[in-house]
Amino acid sequence: MSSLQTVENGGVCSAAGFRAAGVAAAIKYEGREDVALIVADEPCAAAAVFTTNKVAAAPVLYDREIVKGGRVQAILANSGCANACTGEAGLRDAELSALATAGELGISPRHVLVASTGVIGRRLPMDRLLAGMKKAAAALGADDAHGLAAEKAVMTTDTRPKQACVRTVVGGKTVTVGGMSKGSGMIEPNMATMLGFVTTDAAISVPMLRRALKLALARSFNRLVVDGDESTNDSLFLLASGKAGNAPVTRAGKDFDAFLEALDAVCVSLARQMAQDGEGATKFVTVTVKGAKTAADAERAARAVAKSPLAKTSWFGRDPNWGRVLAAVGYSGAAVTDMKTEVRYGDAWAFRFGEVADAEQLARLGEVLKEDAFTVTVDLHLGHHEATVYTCDFSLDYVHINADYTT
Repeated sequence: MSSLQTVENGGVCSAAGFRAAGVAAAIKYEGREDVALIVADEPCAAAAVFTTNKVAAAPVLYDREIVKGGRVQAILANSGCANACTGEAGLRDAELSALATAGELGISPRHVLVASTGVIGRRLPMDRLLAGMKKAAAALGADDAHGLAAEKAVMTTDTRPKQACVRTVVGGKTVTVGGMSKGSGMIEPNMATMLGFVTTDAAISVPMLRRALKLALARSFNRLVVDGDESTNDSLFLLASGKAGNAPVTRAGKDFDAFLEALDAVCVSLARQMAQDGEGATKFVTVTVKGAKTAADAERAARAVAKSPLAKTSWFGRDPNWGRVLAAVGYSGAAVTDMKTEVRYGDAWAFRFGEVADAEQLARLGEVLKEDAFTVTVDLHLGHHEATVYTCDFSLDYVHINADYTT
């Protein structure tokens, strides 16, 4: 039986051993938080995953080397400037940011990670960033308000903060897992412009922490599609302070499973919140493909539907154009035959076994599309494999937001 408990308003400061701050430094905008700092009381176990985009930003290149050591004590993050496609100068800026943060906090620079999000191709305004870092270091706190301030500081086109936190029992001790993320556009993780920060007070070895993050990622952020673009800066960090006092988790078993369940819950919640806050989104859509011949087929088909501009615009327009869903499945590369396939919106069927919905069912489809959240289900009836992807609609606001982003 699960021992999971949701922690209302919890985030990166909920687990023991962590402080955070978010401050305004005018990186791009005046009068809004844009520099975040998350600090552990001491070096702790760390794991991270990064974008698979071959054009990776300077912070990603820098962090990949640091995280190999498996110990981290601080993460400095900024919004408003991605520090991507900035060459050797950008790499120096990332390193200098880490060195300056380490100096301010009195810790090893080998224990500092950096993260950036914003416009690609622009150098970091280092004077403002470092001034913001010092301001954040002086403002660190361990309550929910400080965690929320840090979350607000990494937001770009996001319209609302995204936080999640749960508690569970590991080895007889109460363990907390809390996190925050940003991202509402340019999202198709493997990962995408998304930054995610998760903290826990569980005692767990670095190898098992890495394993847990990989498993949780596959079931959460990598099931998320907003617009099909993949960012240069995607990063997901997981820090474990060990302050819960449980016997260290060093191998697979019930303690690892309990921790993984909690991590899954936080990551899935954050991923769903990101889809709900997709740029200009008016609807949260869960796409499920089942009855696929292989697991790969199920995922291909689900992603094709979730990425289809034609399907996504039809959802925005409340148009029960199920043909766009079936067409996306058809070009996905998955094995499919329309005479064996069913398409449903919510509990209303649109197409099944070559038969099109009648007027009554089409009316029901229209009602489903008026809802703020619904599920599109495609059953291929060719096997037993299933995949789910979280996405949203495409609205007129998506075009406006991205047409004007750099200006």
